[in-house]
Amino acid sequence: MSNPLYTVSDEEKYFFDLRGYLIVRGALSEADMAECNAAIDHHADQIKMRSIGEGSLARGSKALKGEEGRRELTGMLGWPEPYRHPFRKMLIHPAVVSRLNEFSGKGFRLDHGPLLISAQKGAEGHSLHGAGEPFSQSVWYHQQNGKIFCRGITVAWQLTDVNPGDGGFACVPGSHKTAEPTPSGIRSVEDDMGLVYQPEMKAGDVLFFAETMTHGTLPWTSDGERRSVLYKYASRAAARAVGKHFTPQERYGEWVDQLTPEQQAVLYGPGVHHGNRLPTLESDGQTVKIAE
Repeated sequence: MSNPLYTVSDEEKYFFDLRGYLIVRGALSEADMAECNAAIDHHADQIKMRSIGEGSLARGSKALKGEEGRRELTGMLGWPEPYRHPFRKMLIHPAVVSRLNEFSGKGFRLDHGPLLISAQKGAEGHSLHGAGEPFSQSVWYHQQNGKIFCRGITVAWQLTDVNPGDGGFACVPGSHKTAEPTPSGIRSVEDDMGLVYQPEMKAGDVLFFAETMTHGTLPWTSDGERRSVLYKYASRAAARAVGKHFTPQERYGEWVDQLTPEQQAVLYGPGVHHGNRLPTLESDGQTVKIAE
């Protein structure tokens, strides 16, 4: 008999297709959470706090401003034993594999992560964003003939409770299918039209959400710490982060130096998070040049 925690029901597929996110309750045991939190505590000196000055995630929003930035930690999969164990386990947890096979297709892969997002009371929020509008080639969402095709899904494991009004992850349910521009008041949450929703989650729950859905973070108001570990997955044919071999020289070798900049421009590797390192081309019908 199958375990409902590790199988995808028709109701779950309907909910995810309608709302753009799904919460699986109680995916982690108490022992799992204790192991994760102990590993994070052991590496607490590596946690970095983001600035609320230049580069603030609140993007100037009065509704999202805070007294400090959120805290981040990476590198868990490469930690020494026993600290890496729970994070490697979550990487291919049965609750994840079954749902990503259904939502992103077999052959899905980790695009980047995991990333711990931590917050103390007073931490700022993150302006709402999402790649459904404007359209992104890397994480689009499509549904056809009873099959979901979601090229970018974030899986967020909750290591602490998130109660109503605490802040943290928030979204506009259903916006993964929107065709209209997102109003600035929704992105800033200064005029959210009653559409921004902060789901309640308990420690041990796991959240799946389509990257096309408008989402972000509300300021953290709880006395307790927020701890959420994010793994960002992509379907087999999608590329979000760029790989180790991105430039023409890294992919093909030194001979590409003999090519023109325009010829080299089409030899870069896939991925949209390239930090403006990707040159693009334009043509007037007679000549081709690097776009300015």
